[in-house]
Amino acid sequence: MLRLLLILFLGLSLNLQGQDALSLLEDNDPFVTASFKTTRIINGHSIEQTHAGVLDVRINHRFGFLNSGIEDLFGLDNASARIGFDYGISDRLMVGFGRSGFNKIYDLFTKVKLLRQSTEATGSPVTMSIMGEAEITTLKYPDPDRNDDFSSRLDYAASLLIARKFSEGVTFQISPTWVHRNLVETAVENNDVFALGMGGRVKLSKRLTFNVEYFYVPSNQLADNYKNSIAMGFDIETGGHVFQLDFTNSTAMVYNGFIGETTGDFFDGDIHFGFNLSRVFTLAKPK
Repeated sequence: MLRLLLILFLGLSLNLQGQDALSLLEDNDPFVTASFKTTRIINGHSIEQTHAGVLDVRINHRFGFLNSGIEDLFGLDNASARIGFDYGISDRLMVGFGRSGFNKIYDLFTKVKLLRQSTEATGSPVTMSIMGEAEITTLKYPDPDRNDDFSSRLDYAASLLIARKFSEGVTFQISPTWVHRNLVETAVENNDVFALGMGGRVKLSKRLTFNVEYFYVPSNQLADNYKNSIAMGFDIETGGHVFQLDFTNSTAMVYNGFIGETTGDFFDGDIHFGFNLSRVFTLAKPK
């Protein structure tokens, strides 16, 4: 799977590699900007930040599996959604809050930019951020007599995001990620799960990019029915909106879910068609 994604990504980027590195500069600013069109590659975070004083209202939607057939209109009869609010406290610090219909999860995260890629010889060759997330599942347990400890409903995640914009059209990111689950379903699963995320984008036009994303989890950390998260899609920029059209085998849109609970087999047709909609509002002008 990894080879397939890399071949597809690199094949689309071949014609863009020869661009002059000076095209990464804007108004003589040595720092590289616009590595991705939005703060998410698809499911996972990108190194992009919401600017200071800007509120990003995000609506994520995943329909059912495409292989569910005509009876469910190839998944359109079933859907899961997340609505979130991301806010930039500064250009290097953002926070966010969201609620997902899947397992009725509330999530809270913060993301801090540590390094910025620079075109200067003494500058950083990459942009680096760190993201931390906490989640609480509020779905009622099927057994009403079960001991419902609050701590059993909590999950946590942390991810180091490292990206490099190779040219105006090509960006690649790796995301070493840790997920901790206070409660797991079976004894064969680990409470702590380590994953390696990989993703990137190829710019097809001024307002259109093609994105891919993959999270590899070693098989000994999860039960056999769980799969690695795979996603690909297109980002379309329309003024103040960024509209992402996605295809993924992951139902959940929070880290514990798409890293630790993806059950769909991408190559067996267990693919969700969905979208992420981002709309930004400037609430406070920078000083």
